[in-house]
Amino acid sequence: MTAVRETAVLCEQLGHTVIEAAPAIDAEQFSDAFIAMWAAGCAWGVTSIARLSGFPPQPEMYEPVTWGLYEQAQRMTAADYLLAVQTVQRIARQAACFHEQFDLFLTPTVADPPLLLGSFDSTPDNPMAGFERAIAFAAFTPQANATGQPAMSVPLYWNDENLPIGVQFTGRFSDEATLFRLAGQLEAARPWQHRQPPLSIWAARGESER
Repeated sequence: MTAVRETAVLCEQLGHTVIEAAPAIDAEQFSDAFIAMWAAGCAWGVTSIARLSGFPPQPEMYEPVTWGLYEQAQRMTAADYLLAVQTVQRIARQAACFHEQFDLFLTPTVADPPLLLGSFDSTPDNPMAGFERAIAFAAFTPQANATGQPAMSVPLYWNDENLPIGVQFTGRFSDEATLFRLAGQLEAARPWQHRQPPLSIWAARGESER
């Protein structure tokens, strides 16, 4: 959250008015609906492949998380799917109401610094383990995915391990122009083009220890 606070200060320094506020969205309802729609989309893909290929779907044909989502969708009803769609549509309207007062909504991009390879892998006893970890990691981006709002992540900050820390701005519907203008201001104030993370954080640690 330090990056968010510092970004808010930077925006104020650039002449923007910053107010602490958030849309009144039930995070648990949104998460359940988003996952249900994701599972339904996954099942649609698996079923389409089976129809086109003539081969019935089998777990060994897919990654564990894909098969786990497919199985979850098999336990859903048509009503479950439509209720999930209804929930996301309601949340989109709530977001639109929020943006009648605010041009942009500032949040972290992700909940943690970049993770090690394998952090999102399935485990033998839980094929959904990686997916569940991904949900916790990407806690802020799905709203724009689901509602269709424009959003951007800007790498304004770097942690002690020289890894970029992004902050996300979500805008009003169809208002990409405001995001582009703000991105230009932020990059001019705090350029990031010349900064590059190490190819491997382990390599960076090794170099710092020499």
